[in-house]
Amino acid sequence: MESSDQPGGQPLGYGWSAPADTTVPPPAGRPWEPAGHGAQAPPPDAPSGGPARGGWRRGVRTAAVAALVGAVFGAGVGVGTYAALENGTDTSTSSGFSVSGQQSPVNAPPKGVTGVAARLKPSVVTIDAVGAQQGGAGSGIILRPDGYILTNDHVVSLDGSQSPSSVHLTVVFDDGSQAPARVVGADQTDDLAVIKVNRSSLQPVTFAKSGQLRVGQPVVAIGAPLGLSDTVTSGIVSALDRPVQAGPNGQAIFDAVQTDAAINPGNSGGPLVDLNGRVVGINSAIASTDQSPFGSGQSGNIGIGFAIPSDEAIRVADQLISSGKATHAELGIFISAAPGQSSLTPTSGAGAKVARVKSSGPAATAGIRAGDVITGVGGQRVDDPVSLIAAVRSHTPGEIVRVKFTRAGKPMTVSVTLASQTS
Repeated sequence: MESSDQPGGQPLGYGWSAPADTTVPPPAGRPWEPAGHGAQAPPPDAPSGGPARGGWRRGVRTAAVAALVGAVFGAGVGVGTYAALENGTDTSTSSGFSVSGQQSPVNAPPKGVTGVAARLKPSVVTIDAVGAQQGGAGSGIILRPDGYILTNDHVVSLDGSQSPSSVHLTVVFDDGSQAPARVVGADQTDDLAVIKVNRSSLQPVTFAKSGQLRVGQPVVAIGAPLGLSDTVTSGIVSALDRPVQAGPNGQAIFDAVQTDAAINPGNSGGPLVDLNGRVVGINSAIASTDQSPFGSGQSGNIGIGFAIPSDEAIRVADQLISSGKATHAELGIFISAAPGQSSLTPTSGAGAKVARVKSSGPAATAGIRAGDVITGVGGQRVDDPVSLIAAVRSHTPGEIVRVKFTRAGKPMTVSVTLASQTS
């Protein structure tokens, strides 16, 4: 798959790097040196359900956006307390279930941003990470009273430069207390990770269904931008179902909730919430005007940020807690740029060309062939290879979806039962 000339990505973490002669440099205080990055789209023949590969300039605590194309998000199921969302009001009739299956109360909606901030403050944490040669900080949300916390994979892996098991993690709570944390499971494909501290009686967040979000709906971002813990910003959902490519090697591709709420390096892993105080997304990346190949500049917030939808985050978090791994839907094809697309022009909306079909895979079983150009998945429009990957991953393994494609210019539609791929 050729690169797509879309707006470049920008990190959502801030960090520091050690001098060459320093081995384990504990920071004297919170650093203020942001790291800049960029990413490339998946290469030719990238699998539709597998990791996308690309070149990176490695730094600290970042995710980057390489391709931004419209699509539609599909819901998932999983952990956390669910509350129904309809036009920004709480329409739930029951409390749903927490991560552990315990009942969690659904209180009356808070009043405005002030109420949201007060309700969420005890449930949002700052995560400090120290590796052999670098360190940084991000944000996280408490999932369960017994110490499970959700954040980004790039937060716990220092932007993929180290194995999460080799990074020392410290969680800082809203009251200033600290606790060491261990990684329970990490998923590069969705840029999510679950960590655990030895604490009890913590206050978990509740979730709203991101599939019911509306463009223009007010939202609030909470986290530690530039190390400034307990920072609250507000805005709206500026777009939905935006295919975003992130992660150290571009392997994280998902349909994002786009917002103009100010988020900056350090917001990674923190929540995007509605005015009911319920999490609708996990902040992961910001857009950048930097068009250099390696994203060497860093402009900070420019009013376009991206969050992993709560429906997807909940499903993945549930799996990471139960098994340490996550599964993702797979179509069973290898894809490339469609005719008329190139790395020198923006997406043409031509779709994604099937380069190869996996033998006995879902696509092959449904009759999809090499040379077909996929233009839609499950009601979502497919403009290019990245949007196809995001569309497939927005569904769950085993789900039956309608796939639209053209063969020799003739429109066709088939039903495909998606396979499962473990990240």
